[in-house]
Amino acid sequence: MTKNNNQIISKKNRKTAIVIGAGFGGISLAIRLQSMGFKTVLLDNRDKPGGRAYVYEIDGYKFDGGPTVITDPNCIEELFTVSGKDMKDYVTLLPVDPFYRLQWEDGQVLDYNNDQLFLEKQIGERNKDDVIGYRKFLEYSKDLYREGYEKLGTTAFLKVSQMFAAAPQLMRLRADRSVYKQVSKFVKNEKTRQLLSFQSLLVGGNPFATSAIYALIHALERKGGVWFAKGGTGALVNGLISLFKDIGGEVILNSEVDEIQTSGDIATGVTLRNGRVFISDLVASNADVVHTYSKLLRSHPRGLKYGKSLSKKRHSMSLFVIYFGLKKPTPKGLKHHVILFGKRYKELIAEIFGKGGKLSNDFSLYLHAPCVTDASMAPVGKSSYYVLAPVPHLGNADINWDEVGPIYTKKILNYLEKYAIPDLNKNLEVLHTLTPFGFRDIMNSHMGSAFSVEPILTQSAWFRPHNRDDVISNMYITGAGTHPGAGLPGVIGAAKATASVICDDFSIN
Repeated sequence: MTKNNNQIISKKNRKTAIVIGAGFGGISLAIRLQSMGFKTVLLDNRDKPGGRAYVYEIDGYKFDGGPTVITDPNCIEELFTVSGKDMKDYVTLLPVDPFYRLQWEDGQVLDYNNDQLFLEKQIGERNKDDVIGYRKFLEYSKDLYREGYEKLGTTAFLKVSQMFAAAPQLMRLRADRSVYKQVSKFVKNEKTRQLLSFQSLLVGGNPFATSAIYALIHALERKGGVWFAKGGTGALVNGLISLFKDIGGEVILNSEVDEIQTSGDIATGVTLRNGRVFISDLVASNADVVHTYSKLLRSHPRGLKYGKSLSKKRHSMSLFVIYFGLKKPTPKGLKHHVILFGKRYKELIAEIFGKGGKLSNDFSLYLHAPCVTDASMAPVGKSSYYVLAPVPHLGNADINWDEVGPIYTKKILNYLEKYAIPDLNKNLEVLHTLTPFGFRDIMNSHMGSAFSVEPILTQSAWFRPHNRDDVISNMYITGAGTHPGAGLPGVIGAAKATASVICDDFSIN
C-alpha cells in the first residue's frame, strides 16, 4: 500500500465508507450510508455517474444508456425520505401509458396498461377463456409480490436457514417452475403468454428458465405503474447524486479502483489506478461481482477462490444497443415503450441463452421512444430513441462485434423502418452503438453480461453472492449481482438489504 500521506485520506473518529460504482445500486447504498452517519465516498471510473444509466449527449440529443422502465416509485422516494428530503425537490416522474405496446410481425398489437377492462378486452379478443385465466394469474402474481417482493425483496440472505424458512411459501407458489410454464397454466393464447412472461428478460432472465417468482413483476407494474423521469433517467441519477451531496456525501469521478486493500480478513480501503489510496471502515462494491472478486480482491485468497467460482455460474445475456436521433418528430401513434416480437419466441430465447450459440438471423427488440413522453430528449422538431436486442454473452457466442456490429445495426434499423418508424433511414442524423464488448470493457461485466448472475432458482436469494462477504467481515456487495437481482427496484432493494446488514454490523440504532 502506498505510504505517501498526500495520497491517503485518513480515518477520523466518524466511521467512513467507500462505495465502488455510481450506478443506481451504488448511489442508493451511498445515500443510505451517509444518512446512517457514515462519512461516505462514492467512486466511479467514468466521467459521469449512472453506471448502466450513463447518459450519451450527441448534437443536442440525449440518450439514456440504461434502465428506462421505472417501476415502484416508492422505493426511489424512500431514499429521499430516509435522508430527510422531499423527492419532488429533486426529480419529477411522469406516468407512461400504456406501460408497453406489444407488437408482432402479423400486425397484431396489444397495449398493456393498468386498465383492467381494457386489458381483458384485448386478451378476450384472442381467447375468451383467457380472461378468467388472466384474472387468476393476476391474483397469483399479487401473491408472489407479497411473498417475494414485500417480504423478501430487501432481506439479505446471509444464512441458508433463511432460505429454508422461505422455502415453503416459495414452493407453494411453484418457484421451482419457470415463468413461462406458470403463465401457461393460466392462459392458452401464445401472444398473451408472451405478454405475461417477457418481463423477466428486463432483469436478464430467460422466461423458460427463470424462477416463476419473477412473475411478480406483473403485479409490481400493475400496483405502482410505469414511469419516466422528466429529463430522462439521467435526470433521476443527477437527482440522487444531488441528494447524496446535499447530505454531505462525496462523489469522485474518473477514479478507477484498481484494488481493494485488506489486512487479514478485514478490508482497509481501496487503491485507485492512479495510485491514490482511500482508507475506510468498510468497503462496498456495486461493480460486477466477478470483477469485484477476481480483479479487485485479487490479492486475497477469498477473491481468487470465489471469483473463480462466480465465473462458472450461469450469467445473463448481453445486449446490442443502438442509440439514434432522427431529424423528424416521433411518428404519430408510436408509444414510449414498444416490444417488437419476431417470428420465434422460445426458439430465439434458447439461442440467446444457450452455450455454443451464434447470433440468430432474427430478433425481438425493445424500442425506447422517450420523446413520446418528454420532448426535451431531442432538439426541437427532432426525436431520440434507443433500440436493444438481447444477444448471447461472450462466453456463449464468440462473436467479433467490431465486424458484426455495423451489419447488425443496419439490419435492425431496416426492421424498425418496416415495422415501427417509417422513413427512419433517410431521417437518421445521429447514431451510437453499445455492443457486448462495451459491457465487458467499459462496465467490467463478466463476459459482457448485461445483468450479472442469471436469476434462475439455484442462483437466487441465498444462492446469489451475499450482501456481506462470508470471509472479509466488512466487505459488502450491492447491485444486480446480489439479492434480489437486476432491475431498478432490484438494485435499490439490494442497497436497502446491504444497508440493513451494515446497520447491524456497526450497531447503529
